[in-house]
Amino acid sequence: MARRRRGEPIDGVLLLDKGEGMTSNRALQQARGIFGAQKAGHTGTLDPMATGLLPLCFGEATKFSSWMLEADKRYLASVRLGAVTDSGDREGEILESRAVPALDDETLKAVLDEFVGDIDQVPPMYSALKVGGRPLYELARRGEQIERAARRVSIYHIGLVERRSEGFTIEASVSKGTYVRTLAEDIGARLGCGAHLDGLRRLASGPFDDSAMTTLETLEALDPAARRERLLPVEVLLEHLPALAADDEGAHRIRMGQTIALDDGGLAIGSAARLYHDHTLLGVVTVSAPGQCSPRRLINTASQGGVCNAET
Repeated sequence: MARRRRGEPIDGVLLLDKGEGMTSNRALQQARGIFGAQKAGHTGTLDPMATGLLPLCFGEATKFSSWMLEADKRYLASVRLGAVTDSGDREGEILESRAVPALDDETLKAVLDEFVGDIDQVPPMYSALKVGGRPLYELARRGEQIERAARRVSIYHIGLVERRSEGFTIEASVSKGTYVRTLAEDIGARLGCGAHLDGLRRLASGPFDDSAMTTLETLEALDPAARRERLLPVEVLLEHLPALAADDEGAHRIRMGQTIALDDGGLAIGSAARLYHDHTLLGVVTVSAPGQCSPRRLINTASQGGVCNAET
């Protein structure tokens, strides 16, 4: 007999404002406990030092969280000049200190502009990137250094928000895989005085921004009904995909894991699309041939009188 999950079958997306000093997994587990949800997952981690937007997925939304891993991000980053740390942020040990040169806004902006575009970054040792199945930060804490290949990332925009005698604050829009701490270190190296990340707040991730975030403290204070109102529908994770519609027969067959014929709007073979039936989201399908779609990742529709049997 299958073991029954504990908790409620809650589906949706929560835009959590993660607090400082908390791991993303701890934030996830606390939110899951507050909702009493059976199943939950996040869409990419924030460092414990970082705050801000952490989209959390509950129930059926967890099936589509991987799409968010590819999303662009926007951050508010505080950079401290004159000191290089082993972790690249203020929580590390200072390895080197240097005098900070006199900088005016125009000079600093000109240097920041040099980093806009496609650039190569060497991932930091204090990161979750795995080598040989082990995250780099575990090796770094043991004092080990591993050769890391540079990776190409995109910096779409860097705006100077505030300049201080000891550093500055920027707002940066970046592609997936960008390490803001490395960006801070590289800017410091370019200025000749070194730098590290002094604070980080995520303002946006993919289609979501910080305008509708909720803290754990706020969630705890709400009654269950008001708490559920903070959840966004599952389909907000898929709005970047084209939408297709299935008729009654097609909806039945796709739920049985079968390929169906439908108007795919001329989408290229291999394209992903979200599939609806009577305005209800069935999940994501793949265009397998002209005018044909196959199930890729479907929603469990048991609560609507049908069971989804295909989960590829």
